[in-house]
Amino acid sequence: MSKENSKEPKKEAESKPQAEAEAKVKDETKENVREQLEKLQTEKDDIFERLQRVSAEFANFQKRSARQVTETIAYEKEHIIKIFLPVLDNFDHTLAHLEKIKDSAEIVKGVKMVYDQFMTTLKTLGVEQIPAEGEKFDPMVHQALTQRSEPDKEDMTVLEVFKKGYKLGDRVLRPAIVIVNRKQTQEPKEEKTEEGTAPDSGSENGD
Repeated sequence: MSKENSKEPKKEAESKPQAEAEAKVKDETKENVREQLEKLQTEKDDIFERLQRVSAEFANFQKRSARQVTETIAYEKEHIIKIFLPVLDNFDHTLAHLEKIKDSAEIVKGVKMVYDQFMTTLKTLGVEQIPAEGEKFDPMVHQALTQRSEPDKEDMTVLEVFKKGYKLGDRVLRPAIVIVNRKQTQEPKEEKTEEGTAPDSGSENGD
């Protein structure tokens, strides 16, 4: 056997552990890469979840802020309108008195023009007059000042408006102060005998 042939098994024996070592390094590298990828995936999922949470919180904040601004504006508008309601009451009373005075047609016409303009301005702000006279009494928008009985009208019907009510959208600025119809209940009449006395509750032959 030549020297070259005798060296080949020796080389193969030496290269085998080296190959195993290289394979082991490759496996370890793959494992490290896999672990790093899993770690990065976990971190990515965590960051994405946080971003979603922050985004949702910001969206809720925007909604709350918009709602608070809307409520603040509505409150300020309501406050201002309430200040003008007594002025509107004075217009109502003045018109009612002027209509009773002779030769006051021009005065009434002028005051009514101002009144109508004032009401138009309130309508542009979203103010509406609460229907009352002839309506069924509604404790949500009406306030009973007193009661009166008119048999030809339905029970709990508003007969007269003492002070008009107003609302801003769904908010009641002031309920209508009204007089309500209450029918008087008739007491059952006592039956009488021919002699004009009430029949005895006992039997006819009772002692």
